[in-house]
Amino acid sequence: MNIVASTGNENVAVVYIAELEDKKWIECVEALHPPVPREDKWILLVSTLYGCPVGCAMCDAGGFYHGRVSKEDLFAQIDFLVRKRYPTGNIPSKQFKIQFARMGDPAFNPAVLDVIEELPDRYRAPGFMPSLSTVAPAGTDAFFERLKEIKHAKFPGGRFQFQFSIHTTDEKRRDEIIPTKKWGFARMAEYGRDFYKKGDRKITLNFALMKDTPIEPSVLLEHFDPDIFLIKITPLNTTHRAAEHNLSSYIDPLRADDDYPIVDELRAAGYEVIVSIGEVEENYIGSNCGQYIQRHLNAAKPVQGAYTYPVDPAEASFKREK
Repeated sequence: MNIVASTGNENVAVVYIAELEDKKWIECVEALHPPVPREDKWILLVSTLYGCPVGCAMCDAGGFYHGRVSKEDLFAQIDFLVRKRYPTGNIPSKQFKIQFARMGDPAFNPAVLDVIEELPDRYRAPGFMPSLSTVAPAGTDAFFERLKEIKHAKFPGGRFQFQFSIHTTDEKRRDEIIPTKKWGFARMAEYGRDFYKKGDRKITLNFALMKDTPIEPSVLLEHFDPDIFLIKITPLNTTHRAAEHNLSSYIDPLRADDDYPIVDELRAAGYEVIVSIGEVEENYIGSNCGQYIQRHLNAAKPVQGAYTYPVDPAEASFKREK
C-alpha cells in the first residue's frame, strides 16, 4: 500500500489517501473523540470497497464502484495506521474501535468478516471493538449470518458495535436516500433479535437526520423493540452530494444540547436516544462518514462549511484521480 496524501489534524482526525492494487485508491482514517485521549479511545476507519454501489444521496464515497478490497489490503490499511502509532502492535487504548465504514457498505465484502475474526490474534489489543454500519443490502444474507456467528463466538458482552443506517421511517423517502434494494424493517428487526444477547450493546438505528424527513415513533415500535434497539441521531454531514441534492441537516452541529421535539417523542416511546454531535472540524477535514476527499479534489467548486484543510501530497507523483 502506497500512501500518496493526507489531510487533517492529529488531535482530531487524519485522512490518508492510499494507492492499492491496479492503481485503485482508497481512504483510511485515524481519529480521536476529543477531549478523550488516545489511551482511552482510538478510532480507525478503513475502506471495504473501491467506492460504493449504493450511492446514498449524501455520501461522497458513492457514485462509482470498482470492486472489493481484499483481505490483505484491509489488513494493510489497519497495519499502516497501527504501526504508525504502535510499532510493536501492542495497542494500549481502553477502547480500540475499528469502523469498517470509510468507503463502501461492508456487507458487500466477505473479507471484512475474515479480518474481524483474525484481528484479535494479529495484535495485542484487549480493547478491540469492531464497529460495523450497514444499510442491509438485499442479497447479503450469508454475510450477516456469518457475522452473527463471529460476534457470538468472539465478541460477546458488549464488545461489538452494530448499526443499521435507516435515516427515515418513510419507505419512499428511504428509497430516495438509499437507492438500492435492501432489507425492510421487519427483516432488520428479525435479524436484530437473533444478533442481540443479554449483556450486548444495543443495536443502533442510525438517522443522519435531514429537514422534512420524518421519523415516526409508531413505525419504529411496530418493529424495533426498545430493549434491543437504540436510536442515534446525527447531523447531516456537509458533503458535495448533499449539496447537489439540496439536503440540509435537522440537527444543528453547533448546538451542544439535544432539545429537539423528535428526541422527546422517541424517548417518550421508550427508546434510548443518542444525539451524536461530533467535532465540526471533522467536516473541514473530510473525516466524517459520507465524506470523500477525492470527490472534493475533483469538484469544480468547494462546498461551504466543508473540506477546508489542505491536502498534503506524500510524494511528487501525487495527482488527482480522474
